[in-house]
Amino acid sequence: MRLLGRGGMADIYLGRITAGPRADQPVAIKLISSSLAKDAQTLKLLERECEVMQLMNHPLIVKVLDGGVIGDSPYMVMDLVDGRDLGAVLKRCRFLGIALPVDFAVFIACQVLEALAYAHALKDKGGQPLGLVHSDVSPPNVLISIVGELKLTDFGVARGVADYVGIQAVGGKAHYLSPEAIRDGEVTPALDLWSTAVLLYELLANERPFDGESTDAVLAAIQRAKCRPIRALRPVVSPLLAGVLTRALDPDPSRRYPDAAAFLAALQPEFDPNVGTPLAVSAVVRGLFGTVRTSVAREAPASPPGH
Repeated sequence: MRLLGRGGMADIYLGRITAGPRADQPVAIKLISSSLAKDAQTLKLLERECEVMQLMNHPLIVKVLDGGVIGDSPYMVMDLVDGRDLGAVLKRCRFLGIALPVDFAVFIACQVLEALAYAHALKDKGGQPLGLVHSDVSPPNVLISIVGELKLTDFGVARGVADYVGIQAVGGKAHYLSPEAIRDGEVTPALDLWSTAVLLYELLANERPFDGESTDAVLAAIQRAKCRPIRALRPVVSPLLAGVLTRALDPDPSRRYPDAAAFLAALQPEFDPNVGTPLAVSAVVRGLFGTVRTSVAREAPASPPGH
């Protein structure tokens, strides 16, 4: 297997299904680090995550195909997304000092919200709501293929805020926590909607709405919930779109959009479907990176050996 990416919690490898109807299909294999594999609670959460992800079947969510244990390391096999993650796109924009088109930003936010609406409403095989919360909507978890298709990945099933905050210093993910998640430890669908609003602001402004020199400073800035008006940074943003974003980043959850569908409905009039398309997204990404292709592997457990 060829290593595609390395992180603190898992390594991602390129694999290939060896038999069955998907024989020869390339896949991404997420191999959990041996240190985490020794923790019983972590193993239980990973098992739960794999079970739930295999229930999900949506074109905007990376499909988990299988999971198990190789040696002492748990793994998941996922569909392979050939392209870039949104974190790399934003980093490239900052390096070049350019802003993404508004339609691009709104299109991505709408795609993320469509995926979240599906996930939040997901039921188990018995018809009972799963109460699924992604809990980590952030640029690295939005994958963009070379043809401009988007996939949301890395669902943190039953992930607690204590765990989430604990990895912030490296990944910068504290920036996407909601005020109530920090204050009360609430991991609800409202957290995902807040994170999507932060993501949209970042796509439009090329900077995060709440920042600081340390994780504690970032969390304090979020709790104050005061950021620069988006039109002060990007005057081309329409007043209506700015109003949608202001509501979505209201510190009071009761004044925000009640669910992903409502947030999505508010955003949809704000982009031209003839401009915000996968083809346009692909063109933007090619313009940023040229023709170099990078496979991004996330959440697709490849078939275990012998399958």
